[in-house]
Amino acid sequence: MRVWPAADYTRVTLEHDAPLKFTHFIVSDPPLRLVVDIDGIDLTPALKELVGKIDANDPYIELVRIGQNRPRVVRLVIELKEQIRPQVFALEPVGPYQHRLVIDLHPLEPKDPLLALLREQEMRNQERSKTPAPDESVIAGRASSRPRTPDVARYVTVAIDPGHGGEDPGAVGKRGTLEKNVTLSIARRLAALIDDQPNMRVLLTRDGDHFVPLRERVAKARRVQADLFVSVHADAWIKPDVRGSSVFALSERGATSSAAAWLARRENEADLIGGINLGTHEAGLARVLLDLSTTAQINDSLRFGNAVLRELERINPLHKPRVEQAGFAVLKAPDIPSILVETAFISNPEEELRLKDESYQQKMAVAIASGIRHYFAKYPPRTRNPLG
Repeated sequence: MRVWPAADYTRVTLEHDAPLKFTHFIVSDPPLRLVVDIDGIDLTPALKELVGKIDANDPYIELVRIGQNRPRVVRLVIELKEQIRPQVFALEPVGPYQHRLVIDLHPLEPKDPLLALLREQEMRNQERSKTPAPDESVIAGRASSRPRTPDVARYVTVAIDPGHGGEDPGAVGKRGTLEKNVTLSIARRLAALIDDQPNMRVLLTRDGDHFVPLRERVAKARRVQADLFVSVHADAWIKPDVRGSSVFALSERGATSSAAAWLARRENEADLIGGINLGTHEAGLARVLLDLSTTAQINDSLRFGNAVLRELERINPLHKPRVEQAGFAVLKAPDIPSILVETAFISNPEEELRLKDESYQQKMAVAIASGIRHYFAKYPPRTRNPLG
């Protein structure tokens, strides 16, 4: 039994060694609740533990009740804090998991990432405007500090995508380090560096330990009209001595190496591990969207990737001296230069230790941020986004 609360949605999963049959319905009378009946099982101590796994700050679940509704039928009652759009579906065994019953609680009105971004920008500008003006006599003879209200004609938006999350841990190091935790930490550090720039703003595709489908990561970046997309990962290989940082872009004509092709297949399996409901209409539409990649986007991505690669080699040996290419689903935004950064090999014991080190995580974030600035210095963003 696992619970993954997040602002986007809350997920509850039940894992069993056999397929779980179920029915579900919504009860709209107060208190609003979702009822799930699971056939063919009896109430066990493990099932009862779900009640204590609900956090009081869960955005959608008020509380959970569970009991033996009738012989061989367990009833799960989820009292809700607001109207939701539930998705209840089963997943076949894959990766480390057996049969899973997944309960996703989505809000009726999905969170608007662009609106949230604009509100955050407004709050930052208000904070900056409250900063007292510096004493000119104090700063005479040295560089003046940032003005209280930056004169910005156009904000540059960077989408940062921490790989994996929630049900999908990503690669696991020999010491138990989870890729999903490393990527989130580096991504948050990178976001802070970008947010510190007066003309830039950032979207994190996830800012917590929850699963985000690959298609939704792309869709979030497009909804905020991102100028760049950076997916942060930590590589793994069967041999522990393999090491180094890498940068990948999309390919229209196959992978540039067998290793790149293998890595793309592994990363694209994130949806299978994390668990998506393939029966939804949105999934079909998203697959069409992900086939709209363009040559121009790939060329821009290669230039962007090279700028980041040149910065990465200052802090870590490169696994490959050039930007590699393969069919990564998460890089298929047709109008956003997109790269995937493999920060280091989590399967290498030495690099695993570095990936866990906060100072190294900061160095990695600084290197990627420097690559972003150098790319924009040479290739200014198109006049596409509104000021916001």
